[in-house]
Amino acid sequence: MDAEAARFIGAGLTAIGMIGAGLGVGNVWASYFQALARNPAAKDDIGASVYIGFAVTEAIALFALIIGLMILFG
Repeated sequence: MDAEAARFIGAGLTAIGMIGAGLGVGNVWASYFQALARNPAAKDDIGASVYIGFAVTEAIALFALIIGLMILFG
């Protein structure tokens, strides 16, 4: 296998991290809206937790993107 082909395969595999982060973000927001539908008065109590969960999940996507770019252009 050519080294350049292996780099492209490795960069493509980092897309799995992006897919997982997308699913995670969807899960975080779906759970938030479901909790609000059950108890709208708890919006202020769970709001900060949702944004922390969203940020952590998005950080995984950014890490995967950075690793993919490092593989391609490093």
